Amino acid sequence: MGSSIDAIQVVTQSDSKSPRESSSGKADESPHGEIAIQEVPKTSWKSYIWDTFDKSPEERRFLFKLDAVNVNNAFVSGMKEDLNLYGNELNYMQTCWTVGYVLGEIPSNILLTRIRPSIWIPTCEVLWSVLTILLTQCKTPTQLYVLRFIIGLAESSFYPGMQYIVGSWYRKDELAKRSCLFHAMGNVGSMVSGYLMAGAHNLDGVQGYQGWQWLFITNTIVSLPIAISGFFFLPDVPEITKAWYFTPEEIALSKKRMELEGRANRAPYTKAKLRRIFSSWHIYMLVLLYILFNNGNGGNTQPAFPLWLKSEGYSVKEINLYPTITEVISVITTLIYAWTSDSLFRGARWPAIVFSGVVKIVAYVSLTIWEIPVAWKWTCFFLCGFGSGISGLSFAWAHELCSDDNEERALVVGAMNEAAYIVQAWLPLLIWQQVEAPRYPKGYSTSIALAVLLIGVAMIIRFLHHREIRFKAPAKVAQV
Repeated sequence: MGSSIDAIQVVTQSDSKSPRESSSGKADESPHGEIAIQEVPKTSWKSYIWDTFDKSPEERRFLFKLDAVNVNNAFVSGMKEDLNLYGNELNYMQTCWTVGYVLGEIPSNILLTRIRPSIWIPTCEVLWSVLTILLTQCKTPTQLYVLRFIIGLAESSFYPGMQYIVGSWYRKDELAKRSCLFHAMGNVGSMVSGYLMAGAHNLDGVQGYQGWQWLFITNTIVSLPIAISGFFFLPDVPEITKAWYFTPEEIALSKKRMELEGRANRAPYTKAKLRRIFSSWHIYMLVLLYILFNNGNGGNTQPAFPLWLKSEGYSVKEINLYPTITEVISVITTLIYAWTSDSLFRGARWPAIVFSGVVKIVAYVSLTIWEIPVAWKWTCFFLCGFGSGISGLSFAWAHELCSDDNEERALVVGAMNEAAYIVQAWLPLLIWQQVEAPRYPKGYSTSIALAVLLIGVAMIIRFLHHREIRFKAPAKVAQV
């Protein structure tokens, strides 16, 4: 019976008419101009390069528009907190930002299920931009702390909110690539923000402003126009979108695509819904998965590599240059994980997660031993870059596991990012203490344990997901 379900085709506008079956496996067009979409898209070798090659011209045009909007937003995501860098004496401001960010994430994602994302997210981004330039006028530490807290609240809407939007538009064979590209393009934005930051410091004294004030002015000049553009370009979610760049036929197409994925529409929060969400394993296991991922990459996120290079007597230029190789590896592996997950593994997310965990175990075991050949130590620091690329896959998996309930999906995505930040706020203080650099005996050994747990949790989620599918299959057959 399963094979018969896979062969079903559904028409975007009228389910009462039978679409013509395409021998190429692509969506076909009926005599009445209606686009047929296969429930399980067939793929050829071309889809391993880019998934739209195997789709109909109508879907290709629709996805091109959608991708263009998402890549633009992803690029800007790196031009945010990266510009707000402070000296060690101002660490309290970073703490205030973190507290605001953590407190805002889950409420923000819940609001996205009630308010149009194209209104809520740009509003928060405009607020973020305006408050950033106001930092130039602060005269006391208290003023800085209050502004930083509110800036954190405003910024909390962006990353989990955009991941929620990405998960509202793409099908299983498309989702990991877009989610991972969104994450990777943020890294590109961070690089550009670094160049802007360097240029802002050269403006010290211009028009009576100091370099750090020009830093915030430049920040707002870059971010405010893009934040405002979100009111016109963010597509909301398919069921309520009013995006001017989509035709009525494309909106109908987007709704049918999500229907075929089992992606639920927005619905009210009720006591029964909340009980169902918090009695499900989804929220607990996915949150745990993301905590283990986010806090298990210390060899990459902490200054471990630069501090070792410094202890070995390398120059300042070399200390800043060589660790960027690890960042390049992170971007490359992020894209490899996305492409193989969507195409080679037919939407399975766990293989890349397990692989990254195994590589981290190899690297961190070696670094825990520490007394290893220098060439291998270099290799291990580069291997740390293999662990940073599964953020998008984790969110893609969450979108798929929570497809049946839109509100659960929004809540889980927000909780994943928030819980990871909560742990990240205190764990490095215990295991990545600067007095233990560059050997970090606690940091590397703890990272081994986190990688082992990451693999274990991924396999448990895989088991629970398969069991869930088996329970749902009879109901799906009955509906057909």
